[in-house]
Amino acid sequence: MRPGARARSVEDVPLHRVTQERTDRSADLYALPGSGRALPRYTLPEGPMPAREAYQLIRDELALDGNSRQNLATFCTTWSEPEVRALMTDTLDKNMVDKDEYPQTAELEARCVHILAALWHAPHGAAAVGCSTTGSSEAAMLGGLALHRRWRARRRAAGLPADRPNLVCGPVQVCWEKFARYFDIELRRMPLLPGRTTSDPAQLARYCDENTIGVVATLGVTFTGAYEPVEEIATALDALAARTGTDVPIHVDAASGGFVAPFLQPGLKWDFRIERVKSVNCSGHKFGLAPLGVGWVVWRDAGDLPDELVFHVDYLGGDMPTFALNFSRPGGEIVAQYYNLLRLGRTGYQAVQRACADTAVALADGIAGLGPFQVLHDGRAGLPVVCWTLTPERAADRAGWTLYDLAERLRLRGWQVPTYPLPADREETVVQRVVVRHGVSRDLTTLLLADVRGALAELARHPAATAEQRPAFHH
Repeated sequence: MRPGARARSVEDVPLHRVTQERTDRSADLYALPGSGRALPRYTLPEGPMPAREAYQLIRDELALDGNSRQNLATFCTTWSEPEVRALMTDTLDKNMVDKDEYPQTAELEARCVHILAALWHAPHGAAAVGCSTTGSSEAAMLGGLALHRRWRARRRAAGLPADRPNLVCGPVQVCWEKFARYFDIELRRMPLLPGRTTSDPAQLARYCDENTIGVVATLGVTFTGAYEPVEEIATALDALAARTGTDVPIHVDAASGGFVAPFLQPGLKWDFRIERVKSVNCSGHKFGLAPLGVGWVVWRDAGDLPDELVFHVDYLGGDMPTFALNFSRPGGEIVAQYYNLLRLGRTGYQAVQRACADTAVALADGIAGLGPFQVLHDGRAGLPVVCWTLTPERAADRAGWTLYDLAERLRLRGWQVPTYPLPADREETVVQRVVVRHGVSRDLTTLLLADVRGALAELARHPAATAEQRPAFHH
């Protein structure tokens, strides 16, 4: 003891009480009971487990999914600003069907419809109408239903049978097959001609007749990224109407192109500037940059949407017309769509889509320079998409490898590059496709090119000798 220091009494000594925390907070997460067995797959567990344990165990399973940023097959948004994620959290409890409970969310939906109608050149003075949907597939089906009901009404008014409707299209997305099957409509798909990746308008006269409810023109074909020639299709239908009296409307499936063409190809006529175009659908969660779960459909005039399809619900004491296949659905994606429209504006969207297109062009040039590939779509027109096939010489080398083998090599590095045959009558052409969407940077495509080059070198050393096609992608 130092000189002058006094001895401490028991009262001077601080006491620390030792307490036992709850086991589910103090124990290591992977030492908790639920971590010692497989998660239930067929029956409800008997009791609860700690929230952090359930979260981590599910998160661990989800780690087995592919990396969405390396999923080069999808057109859907895989990168969003932090503010979008915050808005999605803020609106987790918003139900779009409850417009009287969430009137401002309904107002943001209406603003989006007005903005899109103007973006797609709805005629001044016309009463364009539209709505949000859970995606472009539902939006397409609503457009198809309107075509069908208008055709049926005309037939019945003329005292003609209305029991054999058909819909004419080129290479369309699978949602149109669903529409035709679900609503008992014959789908007349025009085959691809040699050297083409879109339908030929000259074929329309052979497929359209008095029972045709409409023609679907795709602004951004899923298989390649090319735009179908909507204006040429309209001209061909004008000639058909003048010659036969058969007046066929157009629905434009602009699932991806509806948010690209207005900014990258503003002079291209594909929308309501063409009188024969009666409706347009698009996907907000693709090049519209919104999170997954929102689509849009707009009709050029209220008369193009039969009132028999519209339900009228009470809205703050007034009338709120609705048209949808779903009832309850989240409102967050719609709020996020409005955020992007507000945040970016015309010049912002133009900058984002231009960056995607420039990256697609650089990737296409890089793919073409590798040797064995023939680029079918390079992103210079149409969507920011790159699509290629093997050169005729390389494809004829049956003792070597196929694009399916290349796709498997790339998957070892995490890249998901879809590989599939073109539609009829070009099934013999197998292609690969990369969607350069928001977040697919020049650096990522540089890394992809390096991995393609490495995979080619590996295949040259160890040919796969694959004879049969192995489907690696489904639309």
